[in-house]
Amino acid sequence: MSSPDPALLSLLVCPETRGPLRYDADHQELISLQAKVAYPIRHGIPIMLCDEARTLTDEELQRYAVTG
Repeated sequence: MSSPDPALLSLLVCPETRGPLRYDADHQELISLQAKVAYPIRHGIPIMLCDEARTLTDEELQRYAVTG
């Protein structure tokens, strides 16, 4: 599993809200707390399509808010 380039991650924003994203290395996702979704990272490439994002559960939202 390859990781995305940190320089690339610093430039990306949520396509829905234009807000910041948080990198979750364990799950290979970019998290948008504002939109309450997670964008997948496949083979080191962030998939920044709203149709590909999954909705975060309430449990996940709480976890990310605490670790933020």
